[in-house]
Amino acid sequence: MTIHALSVVHWLPLWFLILALFLPRLSLLFMNLQHSLGHFEIVIGVLPLLVWLFLPRALVLYIIYLDQGFSLWFIIHLLVALSVWGGSGNYHSRRLRRRDDL
Repeated sequence: MTIHALSVVHWLPLWFLILALFLPRLSLLFMNLQHSLGHFEIVIGVLPLLVWLFLPRALVLYIIYLDQGFSLWFIIHLLVALSVWGGSGNYHSRRLRRRDDL
């Protein structure tokens, strides 16, 4: 292990990393209210609001990448995001099929 790897400081709290796995919008809201994202340069405006609204998992991945790089937490959140995005299409197609049968 190099000295650089030992000197990395992570700013994200553990509660954020765990809560963002299950409720990403809520965890981002709590983080914003707590002002813990102060060292990240996230621009206030329409685009971050739209990303928070439509792609919260992508925003969480971006924040984790800024804080830790490609870490274990980044990989875990990436796998959860891919499984959620991959499974949501199947859910909606089953729902439409059931409606057509009626």
